[in-house]
Amino acid sequence: MSGGERMAPLHCPYCGEEDLRPHEDAHGAWECRSCARVFSLKFLGLAANALEAKR
Repeated sequence: MSGGERMAPLHCPYCGEEDLRPHEDAHGAWECRSCARVFSLKFLGLAANALEAKR
């Protein structure tokens, strides 16, 4: 992947179904066609303890 592209989510974080489509009204948002929820995912960073464990 290049240019800041991200992988699409594989399942809905609310119902677990896989019928997801990009939501047209908001950049980076996903619509679950099974439970009708719209959500977005945000990467916050790496956990500090995970970085220390690799040293």
